[in-house]
Amino acid sequence: MTQANSTPAAEDTAFDRPVRVRAGFSLTFEVPYPTPMLFVVQPGDRLDATGTRQRIIDSRPLGAAEGIHTYVDGHGNTVWRTVAQPGTFTIGHDLIAEITRNADPVLPHLKKMMVENLPDETIQYLLPSRYVDSDLISAEAWDRFGHIAGGWAQVQAISDFLFDECAYGYGSNSSTTAKQALDSRKAVCRDFAHMGVAFCRALNIPARYVCGYMPDIDIVPDPVPMDFHAWFEAYLDGQWRTFDARHNKPRAGRVLIAQGRDASDVAFSTTFGSATLTHMKVWADETDFDNTLDIEPNPRIF
Repeated sequence: MTQANSTPAAEDTAFDRPVRVRAGFSLTFEVPYPTPMLFVVQPGDRLDATGTRQRIIDSRPLGAAEGIHTYVDGHGNTVWRTVAQPGTFTIGHDLIAEITRNADPVLPHLKKMMVENLPDETIQYLLPSRYVDSDLISAEAWDRFGHIAGGWAQVQAISDFLFDECAYGYGSNSSTTAKQALDSRKAVCRDFAHMGVAFCRALNIPARYVCGYMPDIDIVPDPVPMDFHAWFEAYLDGQWRTFDARHNKPRAGRVLIAQGRDASDVAFSTTFGSATLTHMKVWADETDFDNTLDIEPNPRIF
């Protein structure tokens, strides 16, 4: 399944159709004793190289997120840091983001850069990482995609292959690597992203794992309960570009939370001790709210 072509001029109108999305989550844990925890869950204002903007208009913490300590990690992501107290621990976030309504740009003319010409900061995204065992699929990557000319064409061929060959469904777990998911031919969005990143890195294209919210904008709503979504970005012709092998078609409304080498860098929660997740709710919906979260509680929270 190949994305439709567009022209470079599409980049010039990246934010001519703004849309507002109300997004957030609520997580509940049972905690037996004081337990340090990290959360990578907070989107921020962003302006990428194409001029596509993401602006957080309003946000509020839910539950234990009040007064939480935050810091910025090495990938530029905001991390929440706290110590969960014994008992039932609930944490969450509710926000309104303004983003483009235009779907992901499709730019087939983009080139692949020679490794020696890549910026220093992109080199880490060529190397194998915890869940991206790109070294183990290098031979297959070159056999399947090495003959394809053009950077965008190679990455799109990867997305086409994964979309066609891998069935969406639970067969993996939080420790499944890209190679293991590829061998099983069964994947959730996390696995599709890891496999896409792995093939790109094996072909000397820097690639990184991305997570965020993806509402059902300008498509038929999916009845499946919403979750955080994962996709990947490839560095082509001097800029990071969006690819999503899970859906393999341009989508509008992505609210980006975090980027990293793989899911270990952007896990929505990391526990240094014992904490059992007992309840999880995620929402992301188009909204006509002007600028405040106080108009009406989001019914999805409860």
